[in-house]
Formats: sequence, C-alpha cells, structure tokens
Amino acid sequence: MSRLPVKKTYKLFIGGAFPRSESGRTYDAEEQNVARASRKDVRDAVRAARDAQPGWAKATAYNRGQVLYRLAEMVEARVAEFAELCGGRDEVEQSIDRIVWYAGWADKLPQVLGGSNPVAGPYFNFTVPEPTGVVAVLAPDEPPLLGLVTRLLPPLVGGNATVVVASESRPFAAIELAEALATSDVPGGIVNLLTGHHSELAPVLASHMDVNAIDLCGADGDAPELERLAADNVKRVVRGRADVQSPWEIASFLELKTVWHPMGQ
Repeated sequence: MSRLPVKKTYKLFIGGAFPRSESGRTYDAEEQNVARASRKDVRDAVRAARDAQPGWAKATAYNRGQVLYRLAEMVEARVAEFAELCGGRDEVEQSIDRIVWYAGWADKLPQVLGGSNPVAGPYFNFTVPEPTGVVAVLAPDEPPLLGLVTRLLPPLVGGNATVVVASESRPFAAIELAEALATSDVPGGIVNLLTGHHSELAPVLASHMDVNAIDLCGADGDAPELERLAADNVKRVVRGRADVQSPWEIASFLELKTVWHPMGQ
C-alpha cells in the first residue's frame, strides 16, 4: 500500500520560529495555501526585531560578516530547491554571490562612510555610522529570490533588524530563505518574514511607531500612501531597487553620529 506524502505547511518566520498566522488565515499563491499574516503578526514581528536588534548591532562588524557568509553557505547547500522556486540556478547563484559581496562590506563601512573631520579647536571630531534600528522591507515580485536578497542584505550588514513582507504572488523563495536563515547563525528576530497581502501589511508597517525605516521596493502603486503614513512618524523611506548592488544601499539604512573628543595636553 502506497503512503501519502507529508504536505508542507507554509508558515511565517518570526523571532527564529515558524508560527502559523495568528488569525489562522491562508491565501492562494503559486497553487498552494500560504499563511496570510495579520496586523497582530506584524506587531509580533516588530517586537521580535526590536528585542534582537541591540545584540546584532553590538556584535563586531567582522562577526556580522562571518554570520552572513554562513547564510550564503546555507543557500549554496539548497541550490536545487531554490532553483525550482525562482528563475533557475543562475538566479540562485547570483543571490549567493550577492550575500557574499555584502557580507564582505560589514567591517569596511566605518572606513568608507565615517571619518575624522577637521575642526577649528583643540578637539578630535569623528563621524561614525550606526544602524537605524528596525527596518521594514517590502520585497519585489521579480526576481523572487535575487530581489529579496538585494533588499534584505543592506540593512542587515549595517546592524539593523528587519521585518520583511515577502512577494505576494511568489512567496516560496522567501519561505525557503527563512528555512536557510533558521539553520544559519543569524540570530532569531534579526530577520522576520511575513507572507500575505501587501495591501494589509504594508500600511501597518509604514505607520508603526517602532519601525525606523521602510524600503518600498515592492510597494508598486501604493508607495505614495505608504510615504504619507511614514511621514506621520518621521520614518526613513527608501525607494529601493531590485537590480542595484552598492555600498550606498547599506548607507541608506545607517545614521551618521558625530563624536567630539578633547585633545590631550
């Protein structure tokens, strides 16, 4: 007698765990039932990100780079699985290379973005980059894996925690990435991944007082309204693109702190 295979349940990824949606709802995507996150799930994800972010920011830049490199290793081990969920092996390999590329920038940001500033007085004046905090990311539909990686890595490299809303129509690459994250060294809560309707989740993130920045790459026609909601709480808004690889993308999610120190006599 042939056995029935165990069907996969597509859940959310919050705080390093895989809960079902608080509401129990699902929606149809890519001919499967996928968890449909609610406002409560968004709040839980933001709380998890806020709790985890200070530890990630305090880690040495070199350590963050090593942790993200480990994520590339975990994706490399799943190339065949990812290839079935996106544009094929070439997109997966580009995504892996992009993770490695951004991981390499982790310990180079202070030298590139910071500096020692000339001042007229007996002081040293330094500019030091620091993370913005909790960053919401609206992932683009295309390319489903490379686009997600392109928008997710810049805030992570700089020490931010993230709440990601996966592509609504093609969420499986993001779900697979969550499973790679769960088995990597990325601390729980640094990446929280929600699936569902952008029209429900994005406004909650844009207006959430404990989200410091939002990347509108996957917002499409809703971007103007989301910018208005973000302006009400002075949230940083980034109009990200899915085809850009640059250290200045990391800078979009950093604050520059100026420090004064008296010179020794």
